[in-house]
Amino acid sequence: MRGAAVSKHAPARPTTPAETWRELRAGNARFVAGAPLHPRQDVDRRTELANHQRPLVAIFGCSDSRLSAEIIFDVGLGDAFVVRNAGQVPSDSVLGSLEYAVAVLGVPLILVLGHDECGAVRAAIDSQAEDAAPLPAHIRGIVDEIVPAVRKVAGIDEGPIATDHLDAGYVGREHLRNTVSQLLERSEVISDAIAAGTLAVVGANYRLLEGRAETDVVVGRI
Repeated sequence: MRGAAVSKHAPARPTTPAETWRELRAGNARFVAGAPLHPRQDVDRRTELANHQRPLVAIFGCSDSRLSAEIIFDVGLGDAFVVRNAGQVPSDSVLGSLEYAVAVLGVPLILVLGHDECGAVRAAIDSQAEDAAPLPAHIRGIVDEIVPAVRKVAGIDEGPIATDHLDAGYVGREHLRNTVSQLLERSEVISDAIAAGTLAVVGANYRLLEGRAETDVVVGRI
């Protein structure tokens, strides 16, 4: 039993952006292969974390129920500081949460996680059609943040868009890159940590069928 308990813990904790990203990619590879370790999820780990946290990574992703970050990266309790909303839209509360993870908790990596078949992306595309129905106000606020990606992919600045043949995957990846850019532009805490070499930001796209997180954009030293 003693040996089984020890095997649930990683031999060494990653401390740099590059080490952390390697750890996450290894966990995702285990998940894809159907051989997760479910590390650091036992009673001892729960007790260890009762009075403090020191996560490896801050993950900002979509609220989609199929995008459970701790599962797809095969990490445990206390490993991931997770912030989620529909369509991974960088609101003030999101930025504040990520700044807390960087400035107070000292995470070396922010992972921005988009995914294919995103409902928020689909809604943003549909909202630009000529016959688009009006959206409730709060949903509209989310969708409006994704519309710039829709229009860039469509190559149309103004007016209705013929959305039938617009590739939602391209739109989602463009929105992912926009999200990463906004984190750097709107947060001095994040941009300064990247400049100092203590933080990196990775934008990745999660493939629902394969279970794979594919790197799309990297800012910082990985």
